[in-house]
Formats: sequence, C-alpha cells, structure tokens
Amino acid sequence: MKVDGLRKLKIRRARLCDAARLAELSGQLGYPASRAEIAQRMKRMRRAAQHAIFVAESGKQVTGWLHVSVTPVLEVPLCAEVNGLIVDEAQRSVGTGAELLEAAERWAASKGCRSMSVRSNVIRQRAHEFYLRNGYEHYKTQKAFRKYL
Repeated sequence: MKVDGLRKLKIRRARLCDAARLAELSGQLGYPASRAEIAQRMKRMRRAAQHAIFVAESGKQVTGWLHVSVTPVLEVPLCAEVNGLIVDEAQRSVGTGAELLEAAERWAASKGCRSMSVRSNVIRQRAHEFYLRNGYEHYKTQKAFRKYL
C-alpha cells in the first residue's frame, strides 16, 4: 500500500464482488457492460492462468482496474499486453494508473515476459502521453479489423 499525501492506495487482484464497480468504470471509458457481464468475463479469465486483473483501491473504493494477458505468439518472444486500463475520472493524474501498470509489469515479468505492449485508440491522446511517461515507446501504427461471428 502506498501513501500519497492523504491518499492510501492498495493494488490487489480483482474479486468477483468488484464486478459492479469494474462495469461502472468501463462505462466511463465508453465500454458499457453490466455487472453480470463483467462477472461472467472475470470467471472465464480466472480459469486461464495467462490473465490477471488488478484493481486500485483507495479506502474501500475501487478507483481503477487493469487487465493484462500473456498470449504466446510465434513471431515474437513471449510478451504481455495491457488489454484494458481504466481509472475513475475523479482519480486521474494522481498516480493510480502508473501503480496499476507497475503491478501488471511485475506480473508479466514473473510469467517470463520480456516486454509489455498496449494498444490505445488514436483519439486517446492523454492515454498516449501517459504510456510515454511510463517508459513505453510508440513503435507501430496499425488498423484494427473485426468480424462478428
């Protein structure tokens, strides 16, 4: 637990009882989901050792979350990816995101990863600056494609 002035922040693994708050935070970033949907997704990930969900907790309130995963691919050495990072609008720019990122990086290193990557929508300039401040480099620009099944 880190103490930042009067703010005590604890980083821990997410629990199913956090699902409602994680859903609320997801909505703040434009990814609306219900508590039930988030809980179902969390249950699916808990069975897979290659995923971790961390939450930042200030007092008894979850103020942010980060989902990280390791997906072995043929073309590059083992690496992890930040799949989602959300900090409450009222808690941004006070170090919460950086602490979540540090926890995810430690977890990834413990899994044998040599690097960590993150994708960020081109419209999220503030997020891009955050990642650059935290030691990430912009190394590729790409388009994303999706097909619904």
